[in-house]
Amino acid sequence: MREELVRALMDVLASGQRAALATVVRTSGSTPQAVGARMLLRADGSTLGTVGGGAIEHAVHEALTLCRDGGQAVLLARELGHDLGMCCGGRMEVFVEPIESAPRLWLLGAGHVSHALAPLARSIGFEVVVVDEREELNTEARFPAARRELVDPGSLLKRCTVGERDWLLIATHDHALDERVLELALGHAPHYIGLVGSRRKVFRLLSRIVRRRGRAGLERLYAPVGLTLDAVEPSEIAISIAGELVALRRGAEVAHMRAVDDPRLRRLLADDATDLVPPGHVKGD
Repeated sequence: MREELVRALMDVLASGQRAALATVVRTSGSTPQAVGARMLLRADGSTLGTVGGGAIEHAVHEALTLCRDGGQAVLLARELGHDLGMCCGGRMEVFVEPIESAPRLWLLGAGHVSHALAPLARSIGFEVVVVDEREELNTEARFPAARRELVDPGSLLKRCTVGERDWLLIATHDHALDERVLELALGHAPHYIGLVGSRRKVFRLLSRIVRRRGRAGLERLYAPVGLTLDAVEPSEIAISIAGELVALRRGAEVAHMRAVDDPRLRRLLADDATDLVPPGHVKGD
């Protein structure tokens, strides 16, 4: 069972999906399972292992489902007789925790901002991938803890599929390339798309893109990227981006610099553009 569980956990991490694991951590009296018993609930609803069956397993399964679907870790304590009407009559404490692979941050461009952001992103729990065909910049010396892809970012987005686990930061060396990469990124469904640039640049790029393909995907776009810190230097911009990543992962209400709040872009997107700002986020200036 232990080997099978380890393999199942590795499969969850490799898939990028979210699961939940229950572990019996304390018992007293008569209980159907001992300390150490585990039960895994996968993304597809299938389970592996058991914490004892009957009413306690039903309660644990409910807690696992909540945890898998976005909840936090929880310690479930139940008196089997009094709380659940089981004949065992003992007490069980079961720790329920989410299982998910680290979010993956794609740095599309290996310039100064990406160089400063990569170690910060690693320190807050992101797997980092740097994508840039310029071998002189996309080196192991500059990005020692990141995976490196020596390809054009646009080419990578054409051949790869990115999803909910993926966070994209567009910071290439060329405005035309930024525009091409952004349009390709909007055709995917990543968790987040950030674009480095001034509000003027962002508006121009988005105006052209929206006229060509509509507004699909803009709810994921944070551009100009980062929190409103008046950051100027690459290291400061990296801090503002890292702060934005943390805020979005934690659901914090902070001021983002999103171009979708620009009245000019709202007029371009027509009357229904107000749904572009996700609930719970404060509009940037």
